[in-house]
Amino acid sequence: MSPDFTDRVLDLVERIPPGQVLSYGLIAEMLQDGGPRQVGRVMALEGAAVPWWRVVRANGSLPASHAIDAQVHYREEGTPMRANGSSVDMREALWQFDD
Repeated sequence: MSPDFTDRVLDLVERIPPGQVLSYGLIAEMLQDGGPRQVGRVMALEGAAVPWWRVVRANGSLPASHAIDAQVHYREEGTPMRANGSSVDMREALWQFDD
């Protein structure tokens, strides 16, 4: 992955407003580069410095290793959650990016 791709992913993630999310795939689509796995790789290696909890799977879930830590952020930010509380309500929380 190029440093440019990494920078663009991290820049976009930093712009996601509190209480809203994007999926890995949507980030790749918005950047017109890479795919969900490449975005996930950037987040795994470099994402600690940005609001990583605002990037979720297409179904609104996070990997189990991040779910507990993310829940704290979701409560603080008022992120809409599904009734079971285990994943983000994508219809309500999806950031409607318009640049």
